[in-house]
Amino acid sequence: MYGPLPYERFPLPAVDISKIDRKFLRQEVPYRTNEKVGTLVVDTRNFFLYLVQEHGRAIRYGVGLGRAGFEWSGRAIVARKAIWPTWTPPEEMISREPELEQWSYENGGMPPGPDNPLGARALYIFQDGKDTLYRVHGTAEVWSIGRAVSSGCVRLLNQDIIDLHRRVPNQTPIVVI
Repeated sequence: MYGPLPYERFPLPAVDISKIDRKFLRQEVPYRTNEKVGTLVVDTRNFFLYLVQEHGRAIRYGVGLGRAGFEWSGRAIVARKAIWPTWTPPEEMISREPELEQWSYENGGMPPGPDNPLGARALYIFQDGKDTLYRVHGTAEVWSIGRAVSSGCVRLLNQDIIDLHRRVPNQTPIVVI
């Protein structure tokens, strides 16, 4: 499940699962919810993303989340999906970290690859037809799963976002609580 992925556009190494609490590893779990099957539910208090399944079950993924001041919550949809996406920092991020200007929209963003903050896949979250600028995306930073460290996005291990990306279509509902 977390082995190497040598056939990816940018080959991925195996994840050293000894560096992550086992509760954050992908697993199917009992999950009671009123959300419909196929919905993504992000539990920000416990650092989990659930993909609601039938019969009171869900696939649970461990996530890293936004640090204080960078959180987002609400109902939205996955309006776009990308494989090895380009990353473009929002203007607010560039204001805080001017060195990121090189990756601005005007400069074409950061090309895909192992150093790109969005990792191997990204799900783009839209609300009321507008891009929230929040993403569900991959990361190679194993240490960040189960922590509040990002600029607001929901990050999964690259192997997990590849799995999730394959399972959810565009227009998938997402609830961040």
